[in-house]
Amino acid sequence: MIKNIVFDMGKVLTDYEADAVACHFIEDETERKEVVTSVFISPEWLLLDMGVIPEEDALKRMQGRLTGEHAKEMAALCLAHWHEYNMRPKKEMEPLVRMMKQRGFGIYLCSNASLRLLECYGQVIPAIDCFDGILFSSQEKCMKPQKEIYERLFEKFSLIPQECLFIDDMELNIQGARECGMEGYCFADGNAGKLEAYLKALPSVS
Repeated sequence: MIKNIVFDMGKVLTDYEADAVACHFIEDETERKEVVTSVFISPEWLLLDMGVIPEEDALKRMQGRLTGEHAKEMAALCLAHWHEYNMRPKKEMEPLVRMMKQRGFGIYLCSNASLRLLECYGQVIPAIDCFDGILFSSQEKCMKPQKEIYERLFEKFSLIPQECLFIDDMELNIQGARECGMEGYCFADGNAGKLEAYLKALPSVS
């Protein structure tokens, strides 16, 4: 019996647009694409999510791929402020989270995210007051779909895998969860109504 709902963050509880901050600060389209690629579509971005590189070291590597001082300045500006522009709460998810909380389910978060999110996740996650536990990859030095991050989730919050349902937008992460004994729902289509119907069909915990 499912007793706990484990949510991913980006593209599940929040919208995420990697170029939003660059669109705000950079007018030139060519430079904007160059900066977005160097900063947000980079090995360093993954290393930040794993919590194994300081932001200042990541920025130096990102800037090293850019030509021109202005582009390097924009990379620093975008990295410093991305969380203010790239992420927005999915408003349709708040009533869904609250519904499941009211039905007695434990509510948890398991997300690949850098340490920066520790400063501001409460501002972007819908119904944050309903969550019983939050786990970010950067805290654990491992990432989805590695089995270690799911095992840390179970251990940290004393969860039984077979009693958990994981909601993520990537099938690869769902497969990783299932290999650890946790059932999954792929939210790749972003259809909140479809997800709500699926969750309503689960027996209430209380």
